[in-house]
Amino acid sequence: MERQYRHEVKHEISYGDLLVIRTRMRAIARLDPHAIDGKYLIRSLYFDSPSDRALREKIDGVNRREKFRIRYYNLDPSVIHLEKKSRLNGLGTKYSAPLSKEEAQAIADGEIEWMKKADRPLIRELYVRMRFQSLRPKTIVDYEREPFIFDPGNVRVTLDHNIRTGLRRTDFLDPECVTIPAKDAPVILEVKWDAYLPDIIRDAAGLRGVRSNAFSKYACCRMYE
Repeated sequence: MERQYRHEVKHEISYGDLLVIRTRMRAIARLDPHAIDGKYLIRSLYFDSPSDRALREKIDGVNRREKFRIRYYNLDPSVIHLEKKSRLNGLGTKYSAPLSKEEAQAIADGEIEWMKKADRPLIRELYVRMRFQSLRPKTIVDYEREPFIFDPGNVRVTLDHNIRTGLRRTDFLDPECVTIPAKDAPVILEVKWDAYLPDIIRDAAGLRGVRSNAFSKYACCRMYE
């Protein structure tokens, strides 16, 4: 599961900034082919320990950290993925494994013994964490994403907004599951790239002279508990 770490920066921006950056990106980048009318809905179920280790490490700015989540798009359970995001020295990478709807529901329900014999290493890793570190589903996070791709530098620019929390609910496969707006949640500009970030993207996204911040949608949605 060796993966290349990518540069990743996040900025809290206003809705006015979103309108400007959206216009610029549409002129120079291409839309993610999975977007519908320029965007898609992301629903994630995040995991954490009883002591909220992932949450605390994020808040404390721990240099090396990771988190697990199950994610799908546009409330369509035909494609679901288990993901582990790792971060080290400001660089990030993501490991992913497909899940069936039944497998995802079983994990959410705490039915995990089947995981230790799964043919996907990431599922077996989550099993170990759930079995021996008591990792459990914590909350649902919903938001809308407007994604852009710029091939030189393998750049991905996303504008995330309308962040919503499921509080302590974990029935994330239920399309009728109610989530509520995360209070005062900003629009999040996120830029990822490999070896270099082209100046045209840096300028269009307004990144010159701006420092990255550590905003976390998961942490934002956990504030309501």
